[in-house]
Amino acid sequence: MKFSRSEFVNWKRKAVTLIGMSGVGKTMLARKLPSTSWFHFSADYRIGTRYVSEQMLDNIKEKAMEIDFLRDLLRSDSIYIANNITVDNLEPLSKWMGKLGNSSQGGLCLSEFKRRQQLHLEAEIASMLDVGEFIRKSYTIYGYENFVNDSSGSVCELGKDEVLRHLAEHTLIVYLEADEQLEDTVIKRQESNPKPLYYEPEFLDSKLGEYLQLHGYGSEQDIEPDDFVRWIFPHLVKNRKAKYESIADNYGYTMSASRIGDICDVQDFIELVCESLDPD
Repeated sequence: MKFSRSEFVNWKRKAVTLIGMSGVGKTMLARKLPSTSWFHFSADYRIGTRYVSEQMLDNIKEKAMEIDFLRDLLRSDSIYIANNITVDNLEPLSKWMGKLGNSSQGGLCLSEFKRRQQLHLEAEIASMLDVGEFIRKSYTIYGYENFVNDSSGSVCELGKDEVLRHLAEHTLIVYLEADEQLEDTVIKRQESNPKPLYYEPEFLDSKLGEYLQLHGYGSEQDIEPDDFVRWIFPHLVKNRKAKYESIADNYGYTMSASRIGDICDVQDFIELVCESLDPD
């Protein structure tokens, strides 16, 4: 949605979608909004609990079946395995996505990695198209006046105008733009703790070929999984930046992610968003 400042202030039931690179502070900002009046919709939580939950469990069971003791208990239905994924703990989803590379180091072969990437893409598209219905349910069932959509860092990679139109129809889209210092911090954080991420297929193929050639590797089985994530991440940040900017230009607004620290309450949030909106 497009708003003037007064229109946003007077919007009785506010609904905001936060977009931006993983690590810029989308979830931190969402948590600053009072949980008594703002429904927090987490894209990653929705993906993990609704759209790839079965695949995540299957992956865990496959690992468990490699252990004789657990295999016998599972086959006799003496134990069961369940995910304990929460908004604050998305590790089961991260483990399922996995990293490309040598299988002896926990990596996935290229075909399996791409299969999971495609499943994640489909799940993320579906989760974003759920936003309109969740806005309705958050109000009619739970009584929340306002709604914040904490999107995944790969929302700019979905390649579906339908998704962006849906989000723009139901929410105010705010792009949290990282300055050079924050961008460097995000990159260093990923370097110290490499996490699985979604990559747009053409980008992955291009960068994988570049990485293999750079290191003289013959296939993905020569790759140390964490090293590839560290190497590709700065390229991913640069690649996504223009996509986020395009979404903000066409469907929403841009706010400096460095200003998140200035927000103490919902009024601070509203005032900061208003600085990015169209003048009255």
